[in-house]
Amino acid sequence: MCRNITILRGLEPAATEQEIYAAAQQFVRKVSGVSGLTTATKPAVDKAVEAIAAATTQLLAELPDRRVPPQSEPPLRRIAARDAALDEDAS
Repeated sequence: MCRNITILRGLEPAATEQEIYAAAQQFVRKVSGVSGLTTATKPAVDKAVEAIAAATTQLLAELPDRRVPPQSEPPLRRIAARDAALDEDAS
């Protein structure tokens, strides 16, 4: 459905709350078509993101371990790795 949502199951270390929340936000934005929050849309979007993040957390906890880790890392990890590399180059 959305190429920007990456696999969170099987990550080492395990997916963080922030990564799960970011995936939930991306899912809600895609499904709802809401890209910018307004006072009219924020309550519904926030409620949906919280529900999806909670369901995702539960799902990841209940699924068995993956035999093979996912091929790509979540966006937050890619950004952190890029920033760390930039900091290292600046030193």
